Amino acid sequence: MFNKKMVTDLDVKGKKVLVRVDFNVPIENGKVGDDTRIQAALPTIEYLLENGAAVILCSHLGRPKGEFDPQLSLKPVAEYLDSLMDAPVKFAEDCIGEKARKAAADLDFGEVLVLENTRFHAGEKKNDPEMAKELASLADVFVNDAFGTAHRAHASNVGVADYLPAAAGFLLEKEIKYLGNAIAEPERPFVAILGGAKVSDKIGVIDNLIKKSDRILIGGGMANTFFKAQGYEMADSLVEEDVLDTAKNLLDIAGGKIVLPVDVVIADDFAADANHKIMDVGDVPAGWRILDIGPRTVEAFSDIIKRAGTVVWNGPMGVFEFETFAKGTFEVAKAIAESDATGIVGGGDSASAIKKSGLDDKITHISTGGGASLEMLEGKTLPGLAALDDK
Repeated sequence: MFNKKMVTDLDVKGKKVLVRVDFNVPIENGKVGDDTRIQAALPTIEYLLENGAAVILCSHLGRPKGEFDPQLSLKPVAEYLDSLMDAPVKFAEDCIGEKARKAAADLDFGEVLVLENTRFHAGEKKNDPEMAKELASLADVFVNDAFGTAHRAHASNVGVADYLPAAAGFLLEKEIKYLGNAIAEPERPFVAILGGAKVSDKIGVIDNLIKKSDRILIGGGMANTFFKAQGYEMADSLVEEDVLDTAKNLLDIAGGKIVLPVDVVIADDFAADANHKIMDVGDVPAGWRILDIGPRTVEAFSDIIKRAGTVVWNGPMGVFEFETFAKGTFEVAKAIAESDATGIVGGGDSASAIKKSGLDDKITHISTGGGASLEMLEGKTLPGLAALDDK
């Protein structure tokens, strides 16, 4: 499955190694919030240092419009990384140009340099060859360890691979191993759980999983669109009117593989303190909306999960940000944690929900990339992966 060069295939002693990491982390009042992605990059960084390399890290942060934005500087991330590591961590005030060149030239082996936000340059998102060339000129070899951006073809993850020997880091390898194998050679029964607000985001995923999985459990706002496609009145529930035909078609071709909720929690307002009640699936009364799956659905879903060999979960079962409507999501997380299945959680909201539930240490693999994990579940080739050298 994974036939790309690994960081362990490279001779890095006495080399400067450019590593694309995913340090797109929340910054609150100039301090790093959730450090999951930084922690996930440490094994690759430490391996390179132990093997005599000088390590140059590049990443984007947030969505600057191709120009400098002090709020989105990676400086606080560099300072935070410095507190985690024994090696000295330095910071360059740009990722290309004179400042970056000087900082890279002055870097000693056994040291780490964090470059400024790659998206401060418009060339990053355009995968501009000139920017890629400049980034590549700072180092001797390139390692991509940023799964979170592997589905984007940008200068710092795809472009640079044209100019340097390019291999995958440990995090990228782990992500591909779990997500790739889950789809290519799952232990059966293979159960997919899909939630979140929109069906439109996941049409390709459902389409691919109908062929590969044994069951697809659907909750969250996207279930409402399937209910409406079956003729139920959804009142104020979130429904994507423009994909009703697609939803109907998916139900037809799934041949019973798609399992929808049998009961739901409805509320009279989109608010944490709204009046709420449980009802069987049917016409939602006027002025009410569906905000979670109900207890009978939780039971039915949990039964299927407990018998699974592989479970892949992407997207919450309800509005888990409100405690009243978080039960469905947390109970599904619990069922995965308690099952003997290989449990793989796609990034984004499902990863936050698992953390919030305190069950993250009981899940086989929690992905660091929401969009990238979805594209893998769709069966797409990720540009960040394709650009690496074959073994």
